[in-house]
Amino acid sequence: MANGKIELKLGSFTFSGEGDEGWLSKQLDKILEKLTLLQKVATIPSGGSKDDGKEKQGNNELQNVTLPSYLRSKNATTNQTKKFLATASWLQLRGAKRVSTSDVSKALKDNNQNKLNNPSDCLNKNVGKGLCEKDGNQFYVTDDGINSL
Repeated sequence: MANGKIELKLGSFTFSGEGDEGWLSKQLDKILEKLTLLQKVATIPSGGSKDDGKEKQGNNELQNVTLPSYLRSKNATTNQTKKFLATASWLQLRGAKRVSTSDVSKALKDNNQNKLNNPSDCLNKNVGKGLCEKDGNQFYVTDDGINSL
C-alpha cells in the first residue's frame, strides 16, 4: 500500500497525518463531517479573552449571514423551539460565548422576525432535549444542538 501525507489547517486548528492512503482518507472524512464544529473551534483566538461572557470570534464570513437567511437555511422559521435554537446558534456563531433569552428575543426583533410566544419555554424544551445547556442566567447551544440544526 502507498503511503500518503496530508496537512489541513483551519484557523488555529491543524491536522496532519501520514500513513496508508485508505486510513488517511477515512480520517479526512471524519474531519469533514465535523467541519462546522471545527470552524467554531478554529475561530476562537488562542488566549481566549473574556468580554462579559461573550467572546468575539471575528469570522467575517459569518458576520455577513443575516438572521433571516440563517433561519431559512436551518428550516427554523415556523417551529418556535427550533427558531429559538437556531437564533441562539446564530448569535454564538457571530461571537457570543453565552446568550440569554432576552438576547435571542432582541436578535429576532432587530432582524424583523416574528417574536417567540414564550422564549423561556423554548429554552427549557431545548435544555430538556440536551440541545442547550444553562450556565447561570445565560446558556449556550451544545454540540448536539448545533448538529441537530
